[in-house]
Amino acid sequence: MFRCSPAAMLLAFAALPFACGPNSGPPDGAGDAALDAAADAADAADVMTRPSSPDPWAGRLAIPRFTDRNPDPRIIEVDLEARVAEWEISAGRTVRAYTYNGTVPGPMLEGNVGDTVIVHFTNRLPDPTTIHWHGMRVPHAADGTHHTQMPVMPGATYDYRFALADAGLFWYHPHLMTDSQVERGLYAPIVVRGAGEPVVDREGVLMLDDVRLGMDGQIAPIVMTDDLPGREGSILLTNGHSDGAIPIRAGATQRWRIVNASNARYFNLSLAGHRFLVLGADMGFYPQPREVDNYLLVPGERVDILVRGTGMPGNDVALQSLPYNRGYGGGSTTPLDVIHVQYTMDAAIPALAPPTSFPAIMPLAVAGVMQRDVRFGMMLTGTVTLFTINGQAAPNVPVITARVNQTEVWDIINATPGDHPFHLHGFSYQVISRAGMPESAADLIWRDTINIPRGQTIRIAWRPDNRPGMWMYHCHILEHAEHGMLGEVDVQP
Repeated sequence: MFRCSPAAMLLAFAALPFACGPNSGPPDGAGDAALDAAADAADAADVMTRPSSPDPWAGRLAIPRFTDRNPDPRIIEVDLEARVAEWEISAGRTVRAYTYNGTVPGPMLEGNVGDTVIVHFTNRLPDPTTIHWHGMRVPHAADGTHHTQMPVMPGATYDYRFALADAGLFWYHPHLMTDSQVERGLYAPIVVRGAGEPVVDREGVLMLDDVRLGMDGQIAPIVMTDDLPGREGSILLTNGHSDGAIPIRAGATQRWRIVNASNARYFNLSLAGHRFLVLGADMGFYPQPREVDNYLLVPGERVDILVRGTGMPGNDVALQSLPYNRGYGGGSTTPLDVIHVQYTMDAAIPALAPPTSFPAIMPLAVAGVMQRDVRFGMMLTGTVTLFTINGQAAPNVPVITARVNQTEVWDIINATPGDHPFHLHGFSYQVISRAGMPESAADLIWRDTINIPRGQTIRIAWRPDNRPGMWMYHCHILEHAEHGMLGEVDVQP
């Protein structure tokens, strides 16, 4: 995650033990077993065939698709190239960007639980890079960090192979010089479908981001003043553009699957005159969907909501980000328009009945489990602000040792004056309590990213499965992770 020269990175990476080298697939044993188990589970569930177009948006909101070159319907084999290209953020305004296959966002990876994914990745950027599959239970060799692979140097290739183990909304992005490379455009969504998907009139993915331009009209470099608040831009983007619009017909029910791909911006989403029906977040559905007036979506997090077309034909309403004080001087004090929702002139259609429940999630047994503290802090070293975990900044954060099939209970303690989104690689967790208040059964869900408000403690429980190795956890304000708020958990057999 740390910024350094390519030569320095090579020296640092060469000194580390690796689970694999360039162009290798998942390790024998655990990786293959995970692939087989996921495929067996999918066959047993008899999931639907792969949808041809889960994202209905056209024009400015369209997200490109991969071309699957494997004839096997259960294998998704694609080519992915990171390269510099022109990015049109609005009509007539283009910037030089880092892209996947020439677009921002990059192509959407989509499939069903149990499908095998093979990504042939080529780096055509001037910088080294990797790919992290955010939120996904991938083999250790596919996680895209310095513990799992050498950086993919300019002109080099690397093959990622994993199974789609869980239904949900995920995304992929680099995990090397992450703040700079994500800010320049390297991100894209992943949709994995399972049994029991809700019936809607239309469905689409919305990737939210922001960008800051310099005096030359290009993406401004990240500077020291970005470190404390995290990088926020003045131009809000949806699916890579600032001038798109969501069409909706009166009476229709739309499913919006939303990713916060920004470096640091919190989107406090609200649609005037409408209520969101929140189906789930990160890795699946809540047992009971709930109606809300607004939803706070933090960097790295995803939300799955239904929007019902209660407006009149011809209406225009803005999806806004309402003010939210996350500390460090970040955020906005006034509502900001994210994207407009435009009602067509078609006559209203009858509303679909919304889902009222999904399968209950069994809570992890935590009685007798030793609890660990993971304390977020900060310190000033000279003129540099470092963000710390348990009193140390990465790479000096003490490693936590966990065991396969043994439940972990962590208190994530935020002792700083600002909020931090906590992200765990490779595994998902359940929230047990927030600020000492137990989480209700109706709120139980599998997560990998959650906001830790300043001055509060959130207790989580997770149970590593048989994928041993060194896995990261960190603040997903990317500048905070780059400046020390990143730790590692060593999952041992």
